[in-house]
Amino acid sequence: MIRVLLADDQVLMRGGFRALLSAEDDIEVVAEAGDGAQAVAEAVRHRPDVALLDIEMPGMDGIAATEAIAAEEACRGVRVVMLTNYGFDEYVYRALRAGAAGFLVKDIEPADLLWSVRSAARGDALLSPQVTRRLMVEFVSRPLRPVPGADGLTVREREVVALVAQGMSNADIAASLVISPMTAKTHVSRAMVKLGCRDRSQLVVFAYESGLVVPRR
Repeated sequence: MIRVLLADDQVLMRGGFRALLSAEDDIEVVAEAGDGAQAVAEAVRHRPDVALLDIEMPGMDGIAATEAIAAEEACRGVRVVMLTNYGFDEYVYRALRAGAAGFLVKDIEPADLLWSVRSAARGDALLSPQVTRRLMVEFVSRPLRPVPGADGLTVREREVVALVAQGMSNADIAASLVISPMTAKTHVSRAMVKLGCRDRSQLVVFAYESGLVVPRR
């Protein structure tokens, strides 16, 4: 059962998401919140698999809430997915740095929402091609910065990080490098540990920020 936390200051929006998610046999909405501070409290209390957080909320916004959830030891397994009214806005880069696993637009199709929640629960990154392209613009304009652990990556791990940064799944990586999916998953996991990344989305961010992968200009 996938346990979900919903956080949005719009009651009708929360109600719509709750009705859709609760109709599924493998998804349970365990808590709701109307602001960021409440979302953090509910995340600590319920430890959901996925937390759907609106970016713009009164008081503590979704980005600050994401940072707080990421800092909680009890919430290490919580996958935060940001809800936004736009495909990309000025908050996306900051939210990824804060620990968000991905993004969903609020007018998403019901089937896509369900697929996204299940994907997030599996540990997959939710970065659309549009978001990835905009992120590349951000990366090109920013100076490189040192990433602790980057020098400790093996040659194979660097190859795997580059492929993750291109949006490849473990199965895609396995096919590209002619290795088993389990071996690909192991390399990804080890790279995330060495770089201090919570998930694949942060691995992508760190890969480009550090210069491990260089975006095309």
